[in-house]
This record gives sequence, C-alpha cells and structure tokens, in this order.
Amino acid sequence: MKYQIGDDILVLHSNEEGKVIEIINDKMVMIEVRGVKFPAYMDQIDFPYFKRFTEKKNIPSKKIEPKTYVDQVPKEKPQPNQIKVSDGVWLSFIPKFALDDFNDEVVELLKIHLVNKTNQGYQFIYRQYFNGEEFFSLKNEVQPFHDFYLHDIKFEAVNDTPSFSIDFSLQNPQKGKAEHFEVQLKLKPKQVFQKIETLKENNEPTFSYSLFNDYPDKALEALPLDSLRAKGYKVYDAGRVKEFLPPARSVIDLHIEKLTNEHAQMSNFEMLTLQLAELEKWVDLAVAHKQAELVIIHGVGTGKLREEVHELLKTRREVKHFYNQYDARFGYGATQVFFQY
Repeated sequence: MKYQIGDDILVLHSNEEGKVIEIINDKMVMIEVRGVKFPAYMDQIDFPYFKRFTEKKNIPSKKIEPKTYVDQVPKEKPQPNQIKVSDGVWLSFIPKFALDDFNDEVVELLKIHLVNKTNQGYQFIYRQYFNGEEFFSLKNEVQPFHDFYLHDIKFEAVNDTPSFSIDFSLQNPQKGKAEHFEVQLKLKPKQVFQKIETLKENNEPTFSYSLFNDYPDKALEALPLDSLRAKGYKVYDAGRVKEFLPPARSVIDLHIEKLTNEHAQMSNFEMLTLQLAELEKWVDLAVAHKQAELVIIHGVGTGKLREEVHELLKTRREVKHFYNQYDARFGYGATQVFFQY
C-alpha cells in the first residue's frame, strides 16, 4: 500500500494539499482537504514533497518512464575509495543540481552508486523498482574499496516509492560464508527530501544507506533428529508448533502501568523500549497463530508511542494495513491491525 493514514498528499487536478484519513480499499482512500473529506482514487493523488522542495506552482502530469536497459546507461569507470578503512557496503545517492525558470536551485536527478568499503570483492545482481514494478536491473561486480556507478533516476520519481534489491555473493567463495544473500531498501519520499535539505545545509555531496557491515556466515545445517532423540532431547513436529505457543490476544494495552510496577524509576527511553518489546512479542504471537486482526492500545499523549508503533508495523510484511481512527471504546488511542498470510 503506497499510502498510510496520516500521510500528506497532493490532489493532482487542483494542486491542493491534504491528508489521508482512511484506507477504503486497494484503489481508493478517504482524504481531507481544507476541512472537507471525500474519497479519491490512488492515481488522483501523490506525495507533495517534490512540489514543496522545488516550490513550483504547478506539477506536470506524470509520465511513465520507459524501462532502462543496461546498454543505455552511460559507463563510468569504477573509482577506488580514498581511505581504505573497512566500513561495510553502502548504496549512495548523489544529487545533480540545476537552476529552474525562477533561477532557484533544484535537483534534476539522483546518481546511484554501490560503495564497497570492505576488503572483499562482491558479485551482485541489482534490481530497482517503482511502485513494485521493475524499472532497471544489472549484473556485475564491485572490487574491494571501490565505488560502482549503477544508473540515474529522475528526482521527481522519488514520489513513486523507489525500492532496491541487491543479491550479493563473494568473488572468491569462502568456506563457512553464505553462498549469497539479498539486501532490500525502500525509500520514503519525505525522508529523501529531508536528507536533501540536510545535505544542502551541510554542503555535503551525497547521502547514503548502509546495506551491510559484514558478509554473513553460512546458515547452520539441520541437526540429525534421530540422534538427538536417542540422546534424550525432546524433538517437536514443526507442524504442531502452535500447541506449544502461548495464546495470542486480540487486544493488547501498552500503557506502561499495565506492563510494570517499576515505571516511576524508569526513563522515557526505557519505558518506550519496554513498550515496543511488548508490542513485538504480541505481534509475533498473532502472526504465529495466523490471527486475522489485533487492536493495540497506545493512548493519545504526545503521539510518540503511536508513531513508533506505526513505524514498527510498517516493517512487518504480514501487516496488510492498519487504522488509527476514532473508536467508541478507546477514542483515538488505539490502532487496529489487519494481517495477511
């Protein structure tokens, strides 16, 4: 789902900004603009951050860019890192600035580089998507302590929720190391525009996302179950795992006084950490039991706990959608979660 409740949006035909207040279905949402609520199709709205960033008065109609092929990408010679200190592998974005019709500095495109700050060389299969549809792919390798230029994306395309999937393998396979592993990254439009602003304020050339620090070890092979049984260990059938799980709950209350009697001596950070750990526990149990929905009571307060709850839910692939709307039982202090399996 591209949008969540509370997201800022732009109505394309009127260029007015509003908010998403309800998810109706996979194609429609309820929005509020200047106090007026009405339904809108997904293709009638967009994120407003590109408009805000460039400060242009009109947003041109969106055009679907043709798929880019490898032979169309301008070649750049891989560049070695200047300082050879092991610091993991990164996906780096370099904004290319230009002047618009009003002589204001705006970003035209983002140049994407794979930055290898380790002493290992990697083979990789890179795929880039817009709104879940593959736009560009590339298979190549990056040398130790080198940068590898991948391709460019137009800056306004950040509104189309770009995501990246990179499957890595070692150039020189090592015993005990994984044959390959995949890393995924999804850019949120609002965060990207904030990073650009910070980049300009600090006069920095690029912003980056860490993909991994150390190449992972090979997964442990399955233990011989018969020999374990013979030694007296209890071996359970994975198909009966639910029989040994604690029961799930349909409603969980994250108010700190419900979780501990020691909250008076705890800092705000300690309380939030405990609340989020409790949330993860009950979400895991709900998923393990194939539960259809869950109500999370977080209260209203400053909204910090609600925001952290929503951020965690966005990372769970089993969560189909969630709502924070008025409920006669909890007011606006609860979020209802719906799962998909």
